[in-house]
Amino acid sequence: MRSLLILLALLAAPLRAEEVVLGLSQDQVSISTNFDGSEIIIYGAIKRETPIPMAEPLQVIVTVSGPRVPVTVRRKERRLGIWVNVDSVNVDAAPSFYAVATSAPWNEVISDTEDLRHSISIPRAIRSVGAPMNVAEPQAFTDAVIRIRTENGLYALKEGAVDLRESTLFDTAIDMPANLTEGDYRTRIFLTRGGDVVSMYETSIDVRKVGLERWLFNLSRQQPLVYGLLSLAIAIAAGWGASAAFRLMRSG
Repeated sequence: MRSLLILLALLAAPLRAEEVVLGLSQDQVSISTNFDGSEIIIYGAIKRETPIPMAEPLQVIVTVSGPRVPVTVRRKERRLGIWVNVDSVNVDAAPSFYAVATSAPWNEVISDTEDLRHSISIPRAIRSVGAPMNVAEPQAFTDAVIRIRTENGLYALKEGAVDLRESTLFDTAIDMPANLTEGDYRTRIFLTRGGDVVSMYETSIDVRKVGLERWLFNLSRQQPLVYGLLSLAIAIAAGWGASAAFRLMRSG
């Protein structure tokens, strides 16, 4: 009887027709004094237990998200000839870095409902619970975060950047700029059909400072007084060195 129940349970359980087998060119990024950015190659295959469905083409979405931190956004206005802060909104959590790559145009790979459910697009990845009642157009503050970070290379939507071959093999390249924040970078791969998510895989990329950068970072957090005195000593030494070099040039 028990064996029969187990067999019925297995038959009733839905089979995962398609799922991701993923690879990364590197799962760790080291930030050193001469770090000027990195490129992560994300590649994989789609494992199937059934033949490829022919009704709707398969699409792939890849997202890489840096640590989520709160952000205070201020709006300035010119009053009496000077620029002053007039409004501010606290965005509860915004990724320090966020890249989205797709295998087709955005409106072909995901529906609004699924985007809302999984928080895939850049606006959905930013959580802003609410703004003060006296602030007009609160959405403009979130839009400002997206615009500024896009201009700085921290946010990107790359439509058609995922190369999907025969609905089985895929790869894409994610550019990671020099101004990265330390932490675990959440990496997600979505398989979609007809705008619906049929499978999702998640891993992470470790981004850490190394060498002198790591030592200075730890010193600033663990011994701020020593870090401050060291910074002051370096500034004094640099100033004295520049002055001595200038006098030497004049005397020559």
